[in-house]
Amino acid sequence: MLRKEKFTPLQILALTLFAIYALLPLWWVIVTIFKDNGQLFSTFGLWFGDKSHLAENLNTLFTRQDGIFTRWAVNSIVYAGATAIGSVIVSAMAGYAFSAYDFKGKDALFGLILATIMVPSTALVLPLFLMMQKMGLLNTYWAVILPGLVNPFGLYLMRLFWDAGFPKDLMEAARIDGAGEWTIFQRLGLPLVRGGLVTVGLFAFVAAWNNFFLPLVAVSREDLFPLTLGLSVWNQTSSSSGQEPIYTVIVLGSLISILPLVLAFLTLGRYWQGGLANGAVKG
Repeated sequence: MLRKEKFTPLQILALTLFAIYALLPLWWVIVTIFKDNGQLFSTFGLWFGDKSHLAENLNTLFTRQDGIFTRWAVNSIVYAGATAIGSVIVSAMAGYAFSAYDFKGKDALFGLILATIMVPSTALVLPLFLMMQKMGLLNTYWAVILPGLVNPFGLYLMRLFWDAGFPKDLMEAARIDGAGEWTIFQRLGLPLVRGGLVTVGLFAFVAAWNNFFLPLVAVSREDLFPLTLGLSVWNQTSSSSGQEPIYTVIVLGSLISILPLVLAFLTLGRYWQGGLANGAVKG
């Protein structure tokens, strides 16, 4: 039987303080969406005002600029969904190639790919911008989606999952039986590394959903903005152009924008956690 761990009072106090520290910003967000801008600065920040303005904030959020917030949400789903799916496909195929085949310069090429992880993403924005400009893809969905399909960290993870989850004996037995490489990859391999696919997909989805700098330089049309960029533009224009600030509306939009991430982790979390455990141990 597993022995229950008993926490000391000091440990309980430390965990309680950590929980409060972690949850306090979320509590502030929840309280803020029930206020208007006047109450935001005139009432205690961690408690509700005298009157709820949630309905007004929701109405403003979804009707401002002819309801462009909904369009931004759709854009974010398209950007993140397409990037996650494409990244999983590319990473799974590339990871399989590095795991299943031996070729000249394999280790050097893999090390070079891993080295690109250390390059700051901001340093790649200008080259990507120039490439998209040459290809005529600026102000299109592809300008944001294509750069995210190449995921060095995802390739690294998928190679670990292939090494740990797909026995070489099974691969060789399938080849002896006459199975083609695509059949081995698709029908035999992919079900065995499902946890890895979910792990890479979640990481890619979160990264694409939170992406701000690339859309900032790649798209200038407001109808192509993702939520991150659109809410930032609202914050800047409403506070600097003489308009009435809409801080509580922006906070409400930010809260709504994280709901897909929460839903993704709740629905796929068990695959993700199991995948990390399996990929961390090379059999």
